[in-house]
Amino acid sequence: MMKRILTILVLLGSLSITSKAQLYFPPILGANWDTISPQQLGWCTERIDSLYDLLQRNNTKAFIILKDGKIAVEKYFDTFTKDSLWYWASAGKTVTSFLVGMAQQEGKLSIYDSTSKYLGTGWTTCPPDKERLITVRHQITMTTGLDYVIPDWDCKLPSCLKYKADAGSQWFYHNAPYLLLQDVLENASGVTYQQFTNTRLSNRTGAFGLWLDGVFYSKPRNMARFGLLMLNKGVWNGDTLLKDTTYYREMINTSQNLNQSYGYLWWLNGKPSHKLPASNLTFPGEICPPAPD
Repeated sequence: MMKRILTILVLLGSLSITSKAQLYFPPILGANWDTISPQQLGWCTERIDSLYDLLQRNNTKAFIILKDGKIAVEKYFDTFTKDSLWYWASAGKTVTSFLVGMAQQEGKLSIYDSTSKYLGTGWTTCPPDKERLITVRHQITMTTGLDYVIPDWDCKLPSCLKYKADAGSQWFYHNAPYLLLQDVLENASGVTYQQFTNTRLSNRTGAFGLWLDGVFYSKPRNMARFGLLMLNKGVWNGDTLLKDTTYYREMINTSQNLNQSYGYLWWLNGKPSHKLPASNLTFPGEICPPAPD
């Protein structure tokens, strides 16, 4: 499981962009996508085969590097192809974070609203005054304060969502409050989560995908499209999807003082300390020192 999840994270983390360069964006529809060779870029081409060997040993299915939007490296392994579907695992949280920003931009919700405004009272078994403290922002920062000593972190039933600490006073990578963001967005927008994704993201960028049981599935290149959109600050080929620059900035920067390496459902590298999933401990240093900030 972890190796497969890592494959997705490597794919997203391998997108490269130069801020001063003119970005290329592939057509929204169709398979055309401009390329640039590693030789043209002056990369160490003699080392590419060893990179592929490393990826193969780690069960990678797809690997893409973009340079200023153009495909510089694209490799698929075993029976996997550019048209194969795969799940994003927790990297899909970044899509949800983006969509929450779109919903706020349209005035359909505020991240400072109580979650109860969209899920109703009794969506947890917390005391009513404690439940009201939980906001959408707490959901996107993993600070709801809900008890994490439970058998199933994906359980969204009120019986699974118990009070442990006041919202905002505890950080823990709890998946159920995240999954409930889909319900929040559906109730706030009046359309299904899939429809909201299609109209606000996919139809405007070509980053098509399918939500199944709270998990996003797509082709590898569509993940690369989303990465390119995010690296260009929510703008796709002149079309500004996420106009709320404050939300974008907050999304990709430290969102609270409990885990410096977490934004709005985004993991952040290059911070002085970090927490990890399944742990409430704080570790010194950045999450992955060899990786870019």
